[in-house]
Amino acid sequence: MNVQTARALTLSVGPADTGAASFDEAPRSLEDGKPDHGRLGLMDQPADFKLIDEAGVVSARLTGDWTSRGLEGADERLRKTLSARKAARMDLSAIGRCDTVGALAILGAAEDPAPMLEGRAETLRLLDLIAGVSKTQPVAPVRSATFMDLMERLGRGLVGAAWDSYQTLAFTGRVLSTAARLLMDPRRMRWAPVVSLAERAGLDALPIVALTSFFIGAVIGLLGAHMLAQFGAQVFAVDLIGVGVLREFSIIITAVLLAGRSASSFAAEIGSMKMNQEIDAMRVLGVDPFEALVLPRFLALLFTIPLLTFVAAIAGLCGGMIVTWGVLGLSPDFFLARLVDEVGITHFWVGLSKAPVMAIIIAGIGCRQGMEVGVDVESLGRRVTAAVVHAIFSIILIDAIFAVIYMELDV
Repeated sequence: MNVQTARALTLSVGPADTGAASFDEAPRSLEDGKPDHGRLGLMDQPADFKLIDEAGVVSARLTGDWTSRGLEGADERLRKTLSARKAARMDLSAIGRCDTVGALAILGAAEDPAPMLEGRAETLRLLDLIAGVSKTQPVAPVRSATFMDLMERLGRGLVGAAWDSYQTLAFTGRVLSTAARLLMDPRRMRWAPVVSLAERAGLDALPIVALTSFFIGAVIGLLGAHMLAQFGAQVFAVDLIGVGVLREFSIIITAVLLAGRSASSFAAEIGSMKMNQEIDAMRVLGVDPFEALVLPRFLALLFTIPLLTFVAAIAGLCGGMIVTWGVLGLSPDFFLARLVDEVGITHFWVGLSKAPVMAIIIAGIGCRQGMEVGVDVESLGRRVTAAVVHAIFSIILIDAIFAVIYMELDV
C-alpha cells in the first residue's frame, strides 16, 4: 500500500503558542481512503498516548498536538505511566503538531532508560535540537588548593611585579627624555593646557583642601587640649598643632586629596583617549603623546601642590587656633606669638619641601596608568582604581622616607 504524504513545515513564535517555537505540521494523507482527522491540523487535538503490547514488546504511541496548548496534563500522565511500565519504543508518527514545550515533555518522559524514538523527520529534528539545548554541562569538580598552586600564584605575582617595575622605568625614561627635549627647545612647550590643567586639578580643589585641613587642625587641637590638660601643660597644644600641621598634615592631606581627585582624573582622561585610539592618531600626526598629554600634567601639579600645601597649612592652623581659644582660653595673639617663637618656620619649609616630590608621584602614577589602559572598559576601571591606590600608598611611603631622612639630618 502506497502512502503519499505532503507536509508543510513552519516555525512560528507568538502569543498563540505562549512564546514556544512550533513546527506546525499539517500533513494531508489518504490511507485506505480514510482521512486522518487527527493530523489534518484543522483544529487543536489534545495530546494523548496509549501503550501497545506486541509480543511482549511495549511501545507508546503518541497522538494529538503536543504543543503548549494541547498538552493538558498529558506529559505528567506519560511520565508516570512510563516510570511504572517501561516502553522499548515510542511511536511519534501520529503526532499532529509539536513545539518546543511538547518536545521537552517527550524528552522528559523518555528517560532512564530512553526508548527508541520513531517518527517523522521533522519531529525527530526538533527533539534533537531541544535535547542539545537542554543538556546540562557537567559541573567541574572543585579542586582543593595545593602547595604547587600557591607557588604558581606567588611566581605569577613576582613576574607581574617585575614587569610593572620595568614598565615604570620605561615610562620614567620617556618622561625624562621628553622633559630634556623641551628644556632644549622651550618653544615646543604647550602652556595653554598647563594653565587649564592647573586650574582644574589644583585651584578647583582649593575649597575641599582648605576645609579638610581646617577640621584636621581642629581635631589635633582637641586631642592636644584633652591629653595635655592632664599634666597641666595645655600651652604645649600650640606646639603640637604647629608641628603636626606644618610638618606633616598639610602636605599629607593635600597629596591624598589630589591622589583621589587628580590621579584618577589623569588616568581616566588618558585612558579614554587610549581606548578611542586618539593617542595612536596623535602619533600618526607626528605629535608626541608625552609632550602633549603627560608633561603638561606634571607641570600643572608642580605649580599647584605647593600653593595648596600653603593654603592647607594656614587652614589647619586656623582650626587649631579656634579650638585652643574656645577650649583652653588661649587668645589668638598668644597662639601666633608662641607659634613664631617655639615652632618657627623650619617645620613649614620641611612640609613644603615634600610638595614637588608628591606632585611628581601623583602625576606620574596617574599618567602611567592611563597609558596602560587597553581597549575595553574593564581595563579603564581597573587602571583608574590602581592609580588612586598606588598614589596613596606611594604618598605614605614617601612621607615615611622623608621623616627618616630629616630625623637623620636632625631637622
